Amino acid sequence: METTVQYTPAGDGVELASPDAVLTVKVSAENTADQYELFEVTAPRGPATPLHRTGWDKTYYVLHGRMIVQVGDEGYDLGPGCSIAIPANALHTFTVLTPSTTFLVVSLTGSMGRFHADLDATVPRGRSIQDAAAELQAVLARHPVTVEGMP
Repeated sequence: METTVQYTPAGDGVELASPDAVLTVKVSAENTADQYELFEVTAPRGPATPLHRTGWDKTYYVLHGRMIVQVGDEGYDLGPGCSIAIPANALHTFTVLTPSTTFLVVSLTGSMGRFHADLDATVPRGRSIQDAAAELQAVLARHPVTVEGMP
């Protein structure tokens, strides 16, 4: 597999819905030889996914709004221009403090995109994590992601 040019204009990209946010694929792993991906994430006020672990490294860079990112026992207050690197398998989550936030995620490998594409295809849009628990568990079983409190 080789790296290819991928141009994504402003406002374009494949949208992937999850119970707590909408991810827009800006650079796909298909164009980077599965080395990395770039997503634009928009999330509403409130807590996101419960504490969870993912099998890939990622970095958040906030464009708009404010959120608290919890990694392990530490909380980090991120606003526009702030970034945080989250290692693979670190327990983490985020809570949006403003009406919404928009941030970029750079994720190593194509794992995050594959997970969110499966989530988008399996979990009906607009359903809460609690209401979609059975579908979510099926998706989790197929990817290197664990959610605290879910078998």
